[in-house]
Amino acid sequence: MATSIPSAPTATSAETASGTPAFSPLYQQIKDLILQSLEAGEWKPGEAIPSEMELAARFRVSQGTVRKAIDELAAENLVARRQGKGTFVSTHAEQHVRYRFLRLVPDSGDEGPAQRSILDCRRVRASAEVARALALRTGDAVVQVRRVLSFGGVPAILEDMWLPGSTFKGLGIERLAAHQGPTYALFEVEFGVRMVRAEEKIRAVATDAQQAQLLGVAPGAPLLSVERLSYTYNDVPMELRRGLYRTDTHHYRNALS
Repeated sequence: MATSIPSAPTATSAETASGTPAFSPLYQQIKDLILQSLEAGEWKPGEAIPSEMELAARFRVSQGTVRKAIDELAAENLVARRQGKGTFVSTHAEQHVRYRFLRLVPDSGDEGPAQRSILDCRRVRASAEVARALALRTGDAVVQVRRVLSFGGVPAILEDMWLPGSTFKGLGIERLAAHQGPTYALFEVEFGVRMVRAEEKIRAVATDAQQAQLLGVAPGAPLLSVERLSYTYNDVPMELRRGLYRTDTHHYRNALS
C-alpha cells in the first residue's frame, strides 16, 4: 500500500502539563513515521522495509538519524535486522520469536512445541470487565476461545481468550484448529493484527473441579494464574488472555534487564 511521503521532519516541541516545552528528537520523529507505516500495513510482517539510505532520502534526514530510529524499533522487537539482507518487519512466524509470550518451560529437557486442543470458539457479548480491558463497550461482540496446551501429551495450560469481534470476523473453531503455526502468526496473516507487546498479572490460585479435569490434576491443586493483555501498534489492546499453568513439572521463566 503506497503512502504519501511526509515533509521533512523538523525539531518540534509540545507543551507539557507544567507548560515546559517537551522536545521530540529528530530520530524519534522518524521512528514515529516508520511506526505509522507499520500500523497502516505499508510493510507486512516478514517483509523487508526500505534500506536506511532509502528511508533517509524519503524523510530527508541523515542516514545516521534513520539508523538510530531503527535501532530503537529493533530493541522493541518491532523490526529485525538480518546481516547482509536488510531490516524486516518482525513476525511471530519466525522460529526464534514464535513463542515470545509463552514463558512456561519444562524443569528439564526440551519438549518441543506445544500441542493445542481447541475446546470452544464462539462470538459472545463482552462483559463489563472484558470490554474495559479491550477498550470496547459493554455488550460489544467479542470472540471467546478456550483451549488446552499440552507438552509431550500432558495438559499444561488451560487458556481463555477474548478478541474484538469487529477485528476478528470469521474466526471459528475450524480455522483455529486447522492452523499449525503460532496463533499470533494466524492473526498477522489472516486478520492483519500483529501483537507487539503484552502486560501480565500473575497470582497463585487453586483449581476448581472443571479446570482440574481439563488439566488432569486433583481439584484444589495449586496453579499459576497468568492474565495477559496484548497490544498491537499504537497501544491498541487486541487480546485478553487468562491462562492457568501447571507448575508441577514446569516453571514460569522471565528474563529481566
